[in-house]
Amino acid sequence: MKKILLSIFTVILPILGFAQDFEIVGDVSNPSTSINDGVVTITVKGGVEPFTYRWSNQKTSLKSNRSIGLTEGVPYTVLVTDATGASKTAVFTVKADAITEIFNGTMTPAVGALGSVLFWDPFAAVGVYDPVVYADQKQIGIPNWTNDINNKYTLVKWLKADGAKVVNDEPIAIISDNLGKETTVNSLGKGTLKQLTAEGKVIYNSENSKHVIEQGAHFFAQVKYDEPLVLTHPNGDPLTKPISFIVIWLVLGALFFTIRMGFINIRGFKHAIDLARGKYDDPDAPGQVTHFQALATAVSGTVGLGNIAGVAVAVSLGGAGATFWMIVCGLLGMSTKFVECTLGVKYRDILPDGRVFGGPMNYLRYGLEKRNMKGIGKVLAGMFAVLAVGASFGGGNMFQANQSFEQLAGQFPMLEGNGFAFGIVTAILVGVVIIGGINSIAKVTGKVVPVMASIYIVAALAVIIMNIQNIGPAFSAIYEGAFNPSALKGGVIGVLVVGFQRAAFSNEAGVGSAAIAHSTAKTNNPPSEGFVALLEPFIDTVVVCTLTALVLIFTGMHEVEGLAGAQLTSDAFGSQISWFPYVLAVAVFLFAFSTMISWSYYGMRAWTYLFGKSKKIEFIYKMLFLVFVVIGASVSLGAVLDFSDMMILAMSFPNIIGLYIMSGEVKVDLGEYIKKLKSNQLYRKLEGK
Repeated sequence: MKKILLSIFTVILPILGFAQDFEIVGDVSNPSTSINDGVVTITVKGGVEPFTYRWSNQKTSLKSNRSIGLTEGVPYTVLVTDATGASKTAVFTVKADAITEIFNGTMTPAVGALGSVLFWDPFAAVGVYDPVVYADQKQIGIPNWTNDINNKYTLVKWLKADGAKVVNDEPIAIISDNLGKETTVNSLGKGTLKQLTAEGKVIYNSENSKHVIEQGAHFFAQVKYDEPLVLTHPNGDPLTKPISFIVIWLVLGALFFTIRMGFINIRGFKHAIDLARGKYDDPDAPGQVTHFQALATAVSGTVGLGNIAGVAVAVSLGGAGATFWMIVCGLLGMSTKFVECTLGVKYRDILPDGRVFGGPMNYLRYGLEKRNMKGIGKVLAGMFAVLAVGASFGGGNMFQANQSFEQLAGQFPMLEGNGFAFGIVTAILVGVVIIGGINSIAKVTGKVVPVMASIYIVAALAVIIMNIQNIGPAFSAIYEGAFNPSALKGGVIGVLVVGFQRAAFSNEAGVGSAAIAHSTAKTNNPPSEGFVALLEPFIDTVVVCTLTALVLIFTGMHEVEGLAGAQLTSDAFGSQISWFPYVLAVAVFLFAFSTMISWSYYGMRAWTYLFGKSKKIEFIYKMLFLVFVVIGASVSLGAVLDFSDMMILAMSFPNIIGLYIMSGEVKVDLGEYIKKLKSNQLYRKLEGK
């Protein structure tokens, strides 16, 4: 016993001798006036090496004493632990010098606060499920494999038997390529080996379309861990896949309205097409624009960068299966649009000069006032208007100008560094349109939207047709990915949430913005515009978003990691049509331009609700909007853009509350409209006119 104790003290005493309180010294630097490029390097004086560094910045490794890419003006913590377990915390803040850094640093906490509400996970909060991402197995594939590789790989020999225990870096198999070059592959984890490919069989062949499309076709083995591992960020924080409250809020609303309105998204589709084609356009009806022009204006506000960049992100995160759930959510969102746009027309206010004031501000205030809920109505309408103004300057303006400039500069290098000039030119183009009001906006969107959508759709169909041999594997990948996804994709729930989130964020069903545009339509029957509006999510999500996803899947680009969304889509098109990235860059600008002019109208109507309906008030808003176009194109605003983009989603809170309360009223109006339609009491154009 004495010998054992002596041995323990012999080991521990040297450590105790070295163990001591240590000091953390930090070197803080701000290398430029660009945002989010702060650097903190720390030196530990004393303590026992090796040290671990747990930074609050999730992108910094536990092994790194240097954290980069930090937001100026925001405090960051680091917990340093030495070999004896002693730990100490230090806090560092990179000083914000430039005005953009000050804005960005000030808005970052606000983004966090709003994000904590929008992306809060109620299911995880009450313990229904664990949002932490676990890995129960490690997939082992062809070393250095990429989706665009042109080669054939065969499994030559297994070095470990199926079911054998393996450790990390232990040789498990020999594979060869089409030139006969052999490579020994080692295990990437500790656990039980499962062989997925037999000796002598082909693992991956780039000439086999099924292999190109299939998710993870290049994997030939799995190592099942003895215990599931928690996947973490570089700083050690666990990875999570939450079910965001905002997604639940939008999707449950869409499901409720679909059932409440008797699946109007399906049974009303044909009539919606007839209305959009102008079959029921009454030239003497009150309003400012035709059904088609109202639809084009609203579509231009939703079809944009989300359809190009956002879908690529969704498919790369959720796999091919996210496409299926995206379509489902888009179909449900059609019912929400029907309800909000019917109310938008019903509660609109038309002034003697012909200007129309409508949208959620009106139906939230006056629709609820009719139900003796005047106080709640005023609060919800005011909240919506404030959010809509903020969203119009940010997500509907600066974000569009910023991203379209980046995309164009990426394809046309001469634009690099000329953001201010680009902003001025864009502001002039936007100004020429919006100064003329909704009639001018509707005329432009009525021409731009069909052209840009046609170019994009034709190009997408061309890529799909060029890879038509992949149609079977592609739809198989979508089905398998939707109902049998890998654990790393988050399982069925994870893929479903990714798909629903992309669709909900893209088509803005429930946000209420489209009701502002549709309230200007010439009609005597509010439900008629609801029918037209339900085409929006169909065009935006079921058609455009789905085509983007299919292009990625048909070209095998859905398996690429590490690329930004828009770049991934551009590369997918470019892999088939070498010159198309240039066309796509122009299309992105047109998408952004049309979104800006639509959102200028949404924001202006919210602005006039808050500050008055005079033309002078409208002019002030338009001038401010054009200033923000220039700012968005020429300055990196980081968190400011993130916050204002989130405001678009936040608009759905007051809006959907009102829609729930007034859904019964809409159902009654729908029933009366259907009766008129069946008895031919609606105005209808004569054939040939």
